Amino acid sequence: MAVLIETSLGDIVVDLYTEERPKCSINFLKLCKLKYYNYSLFHTVQRSFLAQAGDPTGTGAGGESVWGVLKGEQYRYFEMEAIPRLKHLKMGTLSMVNNGSGTHGSQFLLTLGESVDYLDSVHTVFGEVAEGEDVLMKINEAYCDQDGRPYQDIRIYHTVVLEDPFDDPEGFKLPERSPSPPMVIADSNRIGAEEDIDDYKGLSEDQIKQLITDRESKANAQILEMVGDIPDADAKPPENVLFVCKLNPVTTSEDLEIIFSRFGAIISCEVICDQKSGDSLQYAFIEFENEDDCEKAYFKMDNVLIDDRRIHVDFSQSLAKVKGLHKRKMSQMEEPDCTTPNDGLVATKREKPSGEKYKMVVDDESEGGEKRRDKGKEDRSHRSERGHRHQRGREEKSSRRHRSRSRSRDRSSKHSQHKHRRSRSRSRDRHYRSKR
Repeated sequence: MAVLIETSLGDIVVDLYTEERPKCSINFLKLCKLKYYNYSLFHTVQRSFLAQAGDPTGTGAGGESVWGVLKGEQYRYFEMEAIPRLKHLKMGTLSMVNNGSGTHGSQFLLTLGESVDYLDSVHTVFGEVAEGEDVLMKINEAYCDQDGRPYQDIRIYHTVVLEDPFDDPEGFKLPERSPSPPMVIADSNRIGAEEDIDDYKGLSEDQIKQLITDRESKANAQILEMVGDIPDADAKPPENVLFVCKLNPVTTSEDLEIIFSRFGAIISCEVICDQKSGDSLQYAFIEFENEDDCEKAYFKMDNVLIDDRRIHVDFSQSLAKVKGLHKRKMSQMEEPDCTTPNDGLVATKREKPSGEKYKMVVDDESEGGEKRRDKGKEDRSHRSERGHRHQRGREEKSSRRHRSRSRSRDRSSKHSQHKHRRSRSRSRDRHYRSKR
């Protein structure tokens, strides 16, 4: 009445309810004796819910009862036993899987949680796990894909019937030996059940820490690439640039260039300043032509006293130049260039955000450099002058309109006075004529 199931994660012992579920128990026991379950997969694992196995094809659509194995396809399934009603109350409950038509074949499931009410009256409970709860916990913690298939195979290697109270059915014959592993195991594109996926096996503690640090750095770089901070997760800072900090505010770029130039030719040396105030931020970047010269300066100049300050020198970790070059290449790929045939000069017009004027960048290919001409100030001065002229014109028009209205009012007033005088003179003439 007990069966030992040897799996890739450990051994499980199950006790069967032979009195309550005789038909399910006979089916399971005889299939185990026939080694039918050997090398079959736990093809579906749902965390804290169930683990399903018993299909030799590993797809969840195969399997047959012991009577189907012995008598043929017409006996592939048998009717499920519903009375007495047994529930899935505890972890490790063993049930025969309903194939959807109220019948069972060879597939079975083990519950990985307690009080799994959804399975009651759907699948037939016929046993429970007596030993091997730790193995169930390992199965429960397996990483699975969206279909519930574990990424690393969990297989049943062997089944051993510890006690069998039932007689063997007609035509039953014990196999002489356990079957060999099927070729499907070798052809599987999944991680094998016996493959070691422990990346830290055989490594020292320092090596494990270094491996974890490298993985975290790679993950952080990928995040920075996604948000657009760096052009590529594999981008590395230049090895010929030094970062110098703890500078005295009075130290200038020219001072540093003179001091560091004794180690080799310098391409650029810049003390970073505040954009608004222009004050030194007390750190700088120095780019050498040769990486060896850069390395010499790193070893010789760290903790050296400059302008009463002991500076700190390190290799630059900034990707600003790499990012700038990447953006420039992308903009050149996306935006068409306007080429003029004058002396090999290439004029590139790049659109700026709203509120700014175009900036004309002229590259001299013959000299290998760049000549830039900024028209922004001139454009702003022209725009300001046009605005002033427009304002003056509006004021002059308003003044002329006011004077015109004043003159019209004056003319109308004089005209009315003149009419009044003429009417008075006419009335006097009529008065005198009447008296005569």
